Amino acid sequence: MASQGPELSPTAASLDGQLQDLFRALSTGFQKLDKVKDANRQSKQLEELTAKMREAKRLIKDFDREIKDEESRNSPEVNKQLNEKKQALIKELNSYVALRKTYTSALGGGRNELLDGGKGEPLIDDGVKLASTMTNQQLMDTGRKQMDETDQTIERSKKVVQDTINIGEQTALTLKAQTEQMGRIVNELDTIQFSIKKASQLVKEIGRQLATDKCIMFFLFLIVCGVIAIIIVKVVNPKNKNIVDIPGLAPPASTTTNRRLLLALLES
Repeated sequence: MASQGPELSPTAASLDGQLQDLFRALSTGFQKLDKVKDANRQSKQLEELTAKMREAKRLIKDFDREIKDEESRNSPEVNKQLNEKKQALIKELNSYVALRKTYTSALGGGRNELLDGGKGEPLIDDGVKLASTMTNQQLMDTGRKQMDETDQTIERSKKVVQDTINIGEQTALTLKAQTEQMGRIVNELDTIQFSIKKASQLVKEIGRQLATDKCIMFFLFLIVCGVIAIIIVKVVNPKNKNIVDIPGLAPPASTTTNRRLLLALLES
């Protein structure tokens, strides 16, 4: 376990107490794990211990932030002791991480992903330096690197926004063109409908004219037939007085009557 360190702030002391409780729970858990023979029970208990180690990792990060906030108010000696305290906590957690790897290897590599939560990431990354252990130059370099990454991210975001604006403008132009085309199609449909209506009226008018012409032709046919019939009757029976003479078709006067009229004119 971690030894007694310097005087801690209330928050740091609370975090240290929670970490000590977790470390005791981890120690007890691994001791009980030695007595478990069933592989499934061992896997389940290892999952519970892994969850406790993740919680310890989170608390160590909070502890580091707390001592970093208090760094300006502490003496260099106190800050050194606090950093040693933090390193001791990390070392103790890493010992449990190594112990967990030993048990997972014994259970079989196929269970490692399950015990690591399916993420494949270590609980404590030894290659990552905490802010409190970095020099000012390292902090400045890290800050510049993060600023560069942020600038690159902003530039990519600007490009995405510009591409989105261009796509929106192109879509608006396409919609406008389609709207104008739809307007022209509607106008053409109206013109076609008007033409069809006029054509229907013209067809009806032509039908009425044809009906009138047929009636006139029928009556003319009847008149012609009547005249022909009268002519035939007059030819067949010229002495029939009941039939009115047709103008221009009356029979010529007799020769005797003509002579008498001629003598009467000469004597006068």
